[in-house]
Amino acid sequence: MTTVIKPKGYHATLNVKETEEAIKLTRDYFKKAFSEELNLSRVSSPLFLKPETGLNDNLNGIEQAVSFNVKGAENSKVEIVHSLAKWKRMALNNYGFNQGEGIYTNMNAIRAEEELSNLHSIYVDQWDWEKIIAKEERTEKKLHDVVRQIYKVFKEIECYLSEKYSYIEPILPDEISFITTQELENKYPHLTPKERENAIAKERKAVFISKIGDQLQSGIKHDGRSPDYDDWQLNGDIIFWYPVLDKAFEVSSMGIRVDRDSLLRQIKAAHCEERLELEYHKMILEDELPYTIGGGIGQSRVCMFLLRKAHIGEVQASVWSKEIIDECKRSGIQLL
Repeated sequence: MTTVIKPKGYHATLNVKETEEAIKLTRDYFKKAFSEELNLSRVSSPLFLKPETGLNDNLNGIEQAVSFNVKGAENSKVEIVHSLAKWKRMALNNYGFNQGEGIYTNMNAIRAEEELSNLHSIYVDQWDWEKIIAKEERTEKKLHDVVRQIYKVFKEIECYLSEKYSYIEPILPDEISFITTQELENKYPHLTPKERENAIAKERKAVFISKIGDQLQSGIKHDGRSPDYDDWQLNGDIIFWYPVLDKAFEVSSMGIRVDRDSLLRQIKAAHCEERLELEYHKMILEDELPYTIGGGIGQSRVCMFLLRKAHIGEVQASVWSKEIIDECKRSGIQLL
């Protein structure tokens, strides 16, 4: 059965050439405004990492990274990155950045186990970013302040694109709302986590859902999070309501990173104590890495939302099943 959502009456306002031009315009504008707002410098980043470093993102802890052996090299196995959540923190330490400074990079990843849909592709492109903060800034207030900074950029670029393209009408509210996963469960106790996201996004239009990873009072998790980069009490997702698909639309996952105490607690909760023997984890336990906040902002997701596209394949070149390709063609969705 196809997983394509086919919006009634949808047609691509821009043709493929115009879409490609709009993608570049959107990416260039967002990247510049975002990096200036958060005081981030661009750095180069790896496409693959050695698994023994512990630097690859484990996502929910069950996804297998694409791997291969490097010809003629010792300890030659490497993994395609899932994201650079941990690598960036190490880079800030190695490159000599100071408190209040940060980095961003164009992260390209392959998530081979992703289920293909309007919003999901096996190819992931993000602006991965990370910024050094003081120990005393590991607070909910700091997290919310940075979320508001990022949201300001979304508002700014939506306004800019609406002036350039007449078919784009601003839909984001003046302010972003905040709610924890437990508050969300209390508000919608009979809904599943994804249904709760849809409900709150439809109500608030733009919302930051925080504290993702721990079990809720019901005994379930709102969503999975790797135990060794975000502090589960100081993280969250930026979610918008997307009327084109009539559903919640996640544009960013972010958080204040683990310190020694939160790493030990979360590793124990996830039953993966063996990771504590990896280089990255040892450096956290020995307080050798800076305190940071960081996250990823989906580049294709940003373009899809702001350009009001129905499918992520309209703003990135990826691989799709024949069924999805045929369904998109019948629905007026122009896959790149």
